[in-house]
Amino acid sequence: MIQVTDQIVLKRATLEDAADIFHAIDDNRDSLRVWLPFVDATQRQEDTQAFLESTKQTGELTYVIHYEGTFAGLIGLKTIDEANRKTEIGYWLVPAFEGKGLITRSCTKLIGYAFEELKLNRILIQVAVGNLKSRRIPARLGFLEEGIERDGEYLVSGYTDIVRYSLLKREYDESY
Repeated sequence: MIQVTDQIVLKRATLEDAADIFHAIDDNRDSLRVWLPFVDATQRQEDTQAFLESTKQTGELTYVIHYEGTFAGLIGLKTIDEANRKTEIGYWLVPAFEGKGLITRSCTKLIGYAFEELKLNRILIQVAVGNLKSRRIPARLGFLEEGIERDGEYLVSGYTDIVRYSLLKREYDESY
């Protein structure tokens, strides 16, 4: 468990969290599916369980975000590349919890963990070009916009470009 603030706690996601995760997706399907390609494929709680099982196989570090004891979303370090000392942060929130700083604060904790404990050198965040709320997060955290991956993600509206942001360990050391 990672205590982010008095109100925000990150807990490693387990199969016991599948119901909360699935219900959050199902209850907010219309708004989440705009930016998250996995939403339409998540039709049953078993789909969420399969995702959680897959994170064990891939070594992803997936955390449940709790705000004042209530499930608020997921955040994690995806595809940790130990040989090249890099990872990607992914995140999503239940819309009711947006605008409270949960993702920015949670990312800050995970960034510190990735650089200080895992000894990584590079962290990537990828965001759909049109997802302006989410694009503000890496900018706020000091990530550098590297460029655009054309048609990098398939969303409900079709292919969209994604913006790639990165933060290096030396930049973290200078600014955090």
